[in-house]
Amino acid sequence: MSNLLVKFKFKDSEYGVTRDTLKALAAEMDVSETMAVHLAISRFAKEMLPAYEVDDGPLTTRDIARIRKSAQTMLPKGKLLQKRSLL
Repeated sequence: MSNLLVKFKFKDSEYGVTRDTLKALAAEMDVSETMAVHLAISRFAKEMLPAYEVDDGPLTTRDIARIRKSAQTMLPKGKLLQKRSLL
């Protein structure tokens, strides 16, 4: 476990809050001030950080060819009856 010093702002803004605001939040939620900070940071992390792992990047030409080859057996066969386009 590590510690972090939090310096409070002199007035509330979108970039910080006063100690009185933190106390009011903690009292409203019936939790400690530390727990209120953890909850706020947790919500902020869920909002800002991606919910998935970064992938390996774009597919290679070889990957695409392999996918197309394996998909051929699953594609419909026969005469085209009707074709529509959204564009």
